[in-house]
Amino acid sequence: MPTIRANGLDIRYDLHGAGPPLVMLHGATSVGREDFGPQIALFSKAFQLYVPDARGHGGTTWDAAAGFRYDWLVDDVAAFVDGLGLETFHLLGFSMGAMTALQYAARFDDRLRTLVVIGITTQREPRASVARRLMDPQRADVDDPAWGAILARRHDAGQGVGAWRRLLPAIAADVATQPLLTPRDLHGIEAPSMVVCGDRDPFVPVDHAWGMQRQLGDGRLFVVPDSSHEVMVRRPGLFNEALTGFYRTTEAAATTRARPTDRESEPATSL
Repeated sequence: MPTIRANGLDIRYDLHGAGPPLVMLHGATSVGREDFGPQIALFSKAFQLYVPDARGHGGTTWDAAAGFRYDWLVDDVAAFVDGLGLETFHLLGFSMGAMTALQYAARFDDRLRTLVVIGITTQREPRASVARRLMDPQRADVDDPAWGAILARRHDAGQGVGAWRRLLPAIAADVATQPLLTPRDLHGIEAPSMVVCGDRDPFVPVDHAWGMQRQLGDGRLFVVPDSSHEVMVRRPGLFNEALTGFYRTTEAAATTRARPTDRESEPATSL
């Protein structure tokens, strides 16, 4: 799998398809090929998908004992897309990746053709409380050893055996203290956007998602019925249909936001 040197890291990423660039950011403790497995086959027919591993995850080596902060993740993405030479691109993020995407959009809205954020709220709670309960290595050992085995499979090869035990509490600590985006920050995001959440997501009450959508400059809301946090995996057919519709209906606006050199060199989206 390819890697690129960016922001002092060797960022490992998957690359699929051809077409306008779509960067996909996975959730905390996961990797993109698992979070977005049901989407990669479909959307690689219309986009060139860039699916990086966040620092401390998968093949992007970082010891969370040295710290873990969401603003670092934003800097990582900024350096990643610059290193790849992506002038403008579509951006999609889930959970931790969604917060990274929102923070990137608040800083670099002019670089985005569209924005999709899944399973995130800009409010502290209930996100911090749920993260503190779940991101506990001892809880994984006692109550959910199968999840511990999954974490080892995902991360041991790239991070070292047991590194995920330092990663989990570092993520929870950052969620509890990170600066929050304000309504003014969200108002400044003008790229066509879609906010997605499950109607049973413990991290994101539906009214939080609705409030975010209303604060975005050009926002839409999709609430996935009978689904909790990982809507892309739990309801892939429904999610893929909604995402396809979003990209179709925003294609003209996204093309307008692309740089002239991008428009000249890329085929149109065809979903």
